[in-house]
Amino acid sequence: MIEVKNLTKKYGGNVAVDDVSFKIRGGRIYGFLGPNGAGKSTIIRLLTGVYCPDKGEITVDGQPVYENPEIKARIGYIPDDIFFFPS
Repeated sequence: MIEVKNLTKKYGGNVAVDDVSFKIRGGRIYGFLGPNGAGKSTIIRLLTGVYCPDKGEITVDGQPVYENPEIKARIGYIPDDIFFFPS
């Protein structure tokens, strides 16, 4: 199960994701719908551990995602735009 609790992410003074919480149970398919700028891509990048949340927590089967190689090894993500880390 993926669990998101009180997730918040800001870019400077702009709030991209504000206090979002949800659970995704195994064996189900979910999607994110919304207009441009709604925070969909940011949430996906937070879920995959690419970004670190400013507030809140994300767990997969009870384990945190960010800086957790074991959990990240179980996640697949294909973005629609090319993204490289600065280094």
